[in-house]
Amino acid sequence: MTLSLAACGRSQKTAAPKESGASRPEETGAQENTAEEAAAKEEKEDTSGEEVELVVFAAASMNETLDKIIDGYKKAAPNVTITPTYDSSGTLKTQIEEGAYCDLFISAAQKQMNQLDASKDKDSNPQGLDFVLEGTRVDLLENKVVLAVPDNNRADIQSFQDLASDKVSLLCIGNEDVPVGAYSEEILTWLGVLDSLKKDGKLTYGSNVKEVTTQVSEGTVDAGIIYATDAFSAGLTVVDQAAPEMCRQVIYPAAVLNITEHEKEASDFLSYLQGDEAAAVFESVGFATIK
Repeated sequence: MTLSLAACGRSQKTAAPKESGASRPEETGAQENTAEEAAAKEEKEDTSGEEVELVVFAAASMNETLDKIIDGYKKAAPNVTITPTYDSSGTLKTQIEEGAYCDLFISAAQKQMNQLDASKDKDSNPQGLDFVLEGTRVDLLENKVVLAVPDNNRADIQSFQDLASDKVSLLCIGNEDVPVGAYSEEILTWLGVLDSLKKDGKLTYGSNVKEVTTQVSEGTVDAGIIYATDAFSAGLTVVDQAAPEMCRQVIYPAAVLNITEHEKEASDFLSYLQGDEAAAVFESVGFATIK
């Protein structure tokens, strides 16, 4: 019996250190998993150097100006490549609606942005479309509507009032479904000449403001109604500017879209567009920035 008790005592003493010795395998594995998770989290959060492509849809009237701003943005965000698409705001809105990918949309009128904004009522957004990321929409810029003529101004047009005279043989405006066309029709309606110009076959159309600008530049028309910024970029002669009572204020809204895969980068670029560096470029061609 004494020998048996001694043996049991030795057995208990040798077993004790085994329980309180090195970490158990499951504890070591847990620590390793925790370290891996922390490293993965840190890597995921640190995306400052990740290459990102932003797709920006912008009104055709912003082409030259936005291209210059995009070049300047490379210094602020060298890892971000911005791919712009320029066209009439109505065309761009339709492309977004039909599934085209876009991170940031800049329209030349509130109408097209409203049609994508779920916060707007049924009159403004009849289809109930929901593409605008909540809290990102801003009024970015203001433009002016002007009457521009070719270099030789062979018709001697000096003002909007001349559009009611026999001086005009052919006037170019935008299609009614694009912002510059809608503003043009408002002006011609205010002047009381829209129906007569149509009846007399004195109107020709462009699918966006750049097409109207081109027709004036090439001298194929007597005059065209375009934006002040497009007249400046094309070096055209402006003979008149629409007064506030002639058409609505030309506001360019901008918003990040909720289909974006790069919300932070798109929001950062939108913030840059509202900053002093971008404002200097916008204002150099005739845009007014909205603070």
